Amino acid sequence: MSGLPHLIGRHRRIAEPALPAPTPDPGTLSGGDPAFGGSIQVRHVDAGSCNGCEIELASAFGPVYDLERYGVRLVASPRHADVLLVTGPVTRNMADPLVKAYEAMPHPKRVVALGDCARDCGVFAGAYGVQGSVSDVIPVDVTISGCPPEPEAIITALRRLSGR
Repeated sequence: MSGLPHLIGRHRRIAEPALPAPTPDPGTLSGGDPAFGGSIQVRHVDAGSCNGCEIELASAFGPVYDLERYGVRLVASPRHADVLLVTGPVTRNMADPLVKAYEAMPHPKRVVALGDCARDCGVFAGAYGVQGSVSDVIPVDVTISGCPPEPEAIITALRRLSGR
């Protein structure tokens, strides 16, 4: 089977029309910050990843999962962002731009480390060009594990931040 009917059938099998709201986890940012009003603006920074996380992030914002329907939007400037989403280990060349992006964000601001490399350098640990994990350079509020994490994990974490 090929063509449009095949794609529509596949879409119906993979994506759900709407997922239930995430359940609160004790000790996490589960209810969302009231200052965000149920909507968050996300600035993505690739600090030195292999692009596996970017593919999954693009999938989360794509038409199948459609993360924007939950009030999460990608923005082009850290000055417009509530959340800084960082992928990959922080390379020596990206440490300073990452700090500048973090400092340019208005308060309240949150940082999400997406993937194992952002969390603890993953397979790049100890490499010459790697400065360290994201938490070694800027404070991290939420980590999403996986190499790369699945779109469902990305959606769940960002929905917990927004409270939707």
